[in-house]
Amino acid sequence: MTITVKLSPELEAKLQQKAAQQERDIDLIVSEMLINALEWEERDLEEAIRGIDRGLTDFEAGRSR
Repeated sequence: MTITVKLSPELEAKLQQKAAQQERDIDLIVSEMLINALEWEERDLEEAIRGIDRGLTDFEAGRSR
């Protein structure tokens, strides 16, 4: 699938520099970054839900201030 994204010149330059430093294709660099960001977001949401659940469990058990 092809997706077109408009980047600022500064961000494009940073991505080009990263790709050149790693001697890798910029498409792969961007794809990996998006995968990492989506996985991080999913883990962060799951951790937040677990924290809320723990808080509700503690509240229901009378462990609150």
